[in-house]
Amino acid sequence: MLKLIGASFLLIISGWLVYRGQADYRTINNESFKPGEVIEYTAHYGFVHAAKGKMVISDEIYSVNNRPCYKVDVYGESTGMFDVFLRIKDNWGTYLDTASIVAHKFYREIEEGKYRKNEIVEFDHSKKKAKVKTFDNKKQKWRSPEYYDIPENIQDLVSGYYYLRVLDFDKYKKDDIITINAFFDKELYSFKVRYLGKETVKTKLGKIKSIMLSPIMPENSLFDGENSIKVWISDNENKVPLKIKADMFVGAVEIDIISYSKGNN
Repeated sequence: MLKLIGASFLLIISGWLVYRGQADYRTINNESFKPGEVIEYTAHYGFVHAAKGKMVISDEIYSVNNRPCYKVDVYGESTGMFDVFLRIKDNWGTYLDTASIVAHKFYREIEEGKYRKNEIVEFDHSKKKAKVKTFDNKKQKWRSPEYYDIPENIQDLVSGYYYLRVLDFDKYKKDDIITINAFFDKELYSFKVRYLGKETVKTKLGKIKSIMLSPIMPENSLFDGENSIKVWISDNENKVPLKIKADMFVGAVEIDIISYSKGNN
């Protein structure tokens, strides 16, 4: 009898230890985006057409960390005269947990003029670690990975944008602050977004009722003030990003939606 009790006790303890080593994932209801969604944008600086961009959710569901994930890619490239003087061709991507809307893997391939950056970040939510790998362009090989501590429900810059789309903004009052924990460039950020209320915004797709948000920017030499960036997303179940306006010391840059495909569902 004592052996049976002892064996049972060990099984319970070992099971508890195994559980403690697993990530405690939250569950978030998502009715806003699905596989196959494609959104296209154009960016202009004043009257000058400067760039075009695309946000794409793959048709497939991927498995990362034994969790089902959306694969989201954000593409941006310069056009016209901007492409002549400063060629930009960027790809930012994330593997986004379909149930908890947290990041499992982030990557970016950056070509901006002569600057190059190739990086992969893998998030281990059970160990609360981020594994960062960067490509050495001179030696043409991957550097040894670096590891960083992360909190629960961490986001990267792409996944954080999609997380905003699943929030219920009817629960917020004007000037309420939304805080998102994000990991970027080997650092942790407490990313804050101010809810500005609702208005109808004019777009290439017509006039659309929208939710207004403003990322709170720290003091810097690029953006003109704390509320220098405004984001409009559609005030419906899809919460489609419609427009971004950034007031910079050298002028205003606007990104506007030009097409939207909802995807498989």
